[in-house]
Amino acid sequence: MIVARQRLEENEARTLAPYGFKSRDSKGRAYPEDEHPYRTAFQRDRDRIIHTTAFRRLEYKTQVFVNYEGDYYRTRLTHTLEVAQIGRTIARALGANEDLVEAICLAHDLGHPPFGHAGEVALDKLMAGDNGFDHNKQSLRIITKLERRYPDFPGLNLTWETREGMVKHETEYDTADASDYDEHLRGPLEAQVCNVADELAYTAHDLDDGLRSGLITTNILDGSGLWEHTKAAIGWKDSALDDLTRHRLIRRLIGLEVTDLVNATSARIDASSAQSALDLQKLDHNVIGWSPEFAAMNRELKTILFENMYRHYRVVRMQTKAERFLSDLFSAYVSEPAQLPPSARQRIDEVGLHRAVCDYVAGMTDRFALDEHAKLFDPHERP
Repeated sequence: MIVARQRLEENEARTLAPYGFKSRDSKGRAYPEDEHPYRTAFQRDRDRIIHTTAFRRLEYKTQVFVNYEGDYYRTRLTHTLEVAQIGRTIARALGANEDLVEAICLAHDLGHPPFGHAGEVALDKLMAGDNGFDHNKQSLRIITKLERRYPDFPGLNLTWETREGMVKHETEYDTADASDYDEHLRGPLEAQVCNVADELAYTAHDLDDGLRSGLITTNILDGSGLWEHTKAAIGWKDSALDDLTRHRLIRRLIGLEVTDLVNATSARIDASSAQSALDLQKLDHNVIGWSPEFAAMNRELKTILFENMYRHYRVVRMQTKAERFLSDLFSAYVSEPAQLPPSARQRIDEVGLHRAVCDYVAGMTDRFALDEHAKLFDPHERP
């Protein structure tokens, strides 16, 4: 028996909450296509994202630690997969569309350049006279213009809802520019789920990597609300922190965060009396979020991570080197575009020299950027 798309859509209508977005209600794609016989529109979006070059490159792009620091730290790809997993769990618990959440989560970081936020800062400075650089906007450029996988249209031709969710992706480190996507409306619940799944994932997993690396110690965390709450939940008494205990702590921390988030969000949705996805988008506030207690504890933990990990001298040195590498590459290509590969040079007439160079550099992995730098500036390296 083949489960046809129509039956999947009927299942959505029967099982999703009234405010969960049904794939059959999609505004569709920029370029008309026939529907798939046994995949919904959002499942098709998800699959297209996974098969992109940009998605595969995330494996060798920095989350916090550059790849050569160790192959057991998170990369931009493992972070993305963890965001998608947490997002699916939250969506399922709240009755949101799990496939739409997964598609948005998998695409939300496609536009990140090499070397994490340091790379983004560097490219934004270099593009200051050309509308800057923002990884959210770059993600949209990738799925609408830069990925060329179909003969009839540029990009991936994703649904309006997946594109809107990407455009309206907002966290403490990400801001949205939704001028072309009903900017007077909030992101649908599925986009809001991606926002908090991203925030939860990078906080919990940066903590995990920080503890593994030794940049964060238990002494630094002692007394902080969420750390003490998590220790109590597993009954751990400040003995030596071995790998197994660290895994238990991070796992329980995520579980506590998700449970509080689901309960607090469900209460807000009930209070809103929303009966459709549009009802939630018309509200003057996001419904997704933690209770005041957990929001305060999250804020405290983020401050600890910022002061002791993100600003640790080893991380700052790495970030400074990354900015220098990308600045060198960008300047070299701009000063002599003939050093660019033909595929990048061909786009100069279309988007201008600086944007063509920016797109090329932003698409690099950490490893490729380091290799390119050596080829351009080390006389002993073959070009």
